[in-house]
Amino acid sequence: MPVGWSIANGLVGYGEAEKAMKERAASIARGSIGETVWLLEHPPLFTAGTSAKPDDLLQKDRFPVFQSGRGGQFTYHGPGQRVAYVMLNLRQRERDIRKFVQTLESWVIGTLARFNIAGYTVPGRVGVWVKRPDKGILAEDKIAAIGVRVSKWVSYHGISLNVSPDLENYDGIVPCGITDQGVTSFEDLGQLVSLAEVDMALRQSFEEHFGPTADAAFPDLTGIEAATLA
Repeated sequence: MPVGWSIANGLVGYGEAEKAMKERAASIARGSIGETVWLLEHPPLFTAGTSAKPDDLLQKDRFPVFQSGRGGQFTYHGPGQRVAYVMLNLRQRERDIRKFVQTLESWVIGTLARFNIAGYTVPGRVGVWVKRPDKGILAEDKIAAIGVRVSKWVSYHGISLNVSPDLENYDGIVPCGITDQGVTSFEDLGQLVSLAEVDMALRQSFEEHFGPTADAAFPDLTGIEAATLA
């Protein structure tokens, strides 16, 4: 069956999104609904993964902070960042979480390649990186974060890809616990592209790595919680 592909049209509050994800993942585990990828933007906020260190939250009052069940440490979400929540049934694929995360990374790398951005992975660090020779011979920046959770062999949470967010908002945290490198975006790399263009590339690359997709509906949560957080 094709994976359902849904794109939210506005900002979606984090609490509402996480609740909807968990409900959809539980339904997928029961076999009552098909796999789903949900693309959205959040209002400015920080999330803390299961490995987050309290000292890595540098500015506690800058944005709302949400405890997240995903793996990883602190990260930032906000407008101009494409978040893709990936709810796939690994019982019908491979019950190999490490390989699943590696395939998510390959999906992002394939997306970046469509814009002539050379993304790559770094041993011991989850996510996707790019070289920054303009900052120094050994400099590299993170352009995409990955954090997932798997329950009953169904994944949720997923990836965040920086298209044109305000990168100064990362100053409020130690992003993903990394202190010796920075973060970047399409815009920061000189690629002025729209979210719609990135979404198209994400879908094409996803289909190469995970199989066919089909347009699907998802509950319209835009503005419910976001209105109180923006």
